[in-house]
Amino acid sequence: MNPRHYLSFLDLSGDETRALIQRAIELKQQLKSGEHHDDLLRGKTLGMIFEKSSTRTRVSFEVGMQQLGGNALFLSPRDTQLGRGEPIEDTARVLSRMVDCVMIRTYEHEKIELFAKHASVPVINGLTDFEHPAQLLADLQTYFEHRGDIHGKRVAWIGDGNNMCHSYMYAARLLDFQLVAACPEGYDPEPGVVDTTREHFELTRDARAAAEGADLVVTDVWASMGQEQEKSARRRAFTGFFVDADLMRLANDDALFMHCLPAHREEEVSTEVLEGPQSVVWDEAENRLHAQKALLEFLITLNAGQPPS
Repeated sequence: MNPRHYLSFLDLSGDETRALIQRAIELKQQLKSGEHHDDLLRGKTLGMIFEKSSTRTRVSFEVGMQQLGGNALFLSPRDTQLGRGEPIEDTARVLSRMVDCVMIRTYEHEKIELFAKHASVPVINGLTDFEHPAQLLADLQTYFEHRGDIHGKRVAWIGDGNNMCHSYMYAARLLDFQLVAACPEGYDPEPGVVDTTREHFELTRDARAAAEGADLVVTDVWASMGQEQEKSARRRAFTGFFVDADLMRLANDDALFMHCLPAHREEEVSTEVLEGPQSVVWDEAENRLHAQKALLEFLITLNAGQPPS
């Protein structure tokens, strides 16, 4: 039997995603009430391959495995040389015989797909240039906690049509909400993702139009890791896509603001909004831990007992 992977937000059904979010909320509540879960994944090991560094991804997965009773192994680019020394296919086969799950944070999405194709344990996308589904689970958990189910809501994405935007587009399709993305010309989402999500997605060049009547406003940095050389050009292109108090006033009175962090204050978002009453970015960051725990429990438990390839 092939393992279940989580490479894309579409790798789970809508019902599975909602159940996972509820489980994350439950695990969070139980932890805060003093209940521990160190028997859920006792004896299990997560291998974490980082070709892109991250604070929240590493801490959430590593602490999450510890809280569930398992272990997490950090593998830096110097430890793996993924695809540069040993072929990706061979690395996948070898690690599958030593760990119970692999999380990969890298650049090319094709690399993680190739790894998963040859792995006999679950593989989790910790971020690629194409998608960031693990972050979306935390975002949605945060929305569910504060406002209930996101079904039928209007979400405004302001900024680059990047990996986060792609995952929001897939989430809109899967959980049936409307996403309006305001992106400057030349920074649109991938056409294939647009085609897949057309019934739940709208693209505009006007950030104010996107924010009008929104239940949730989301943004991200204008230049992600690996795009530093484009920073000046991107700053010019993204003029008018700044999330400030004036923009938030166009959204619904009870609208929330999210940012996956780290944020560049006074660039893509004002300090006033980031630190304001509508911002839930700190809950969103914390929920990386709980959403990741629910995902790890689901995938590793589901795969338990399957023989190695």
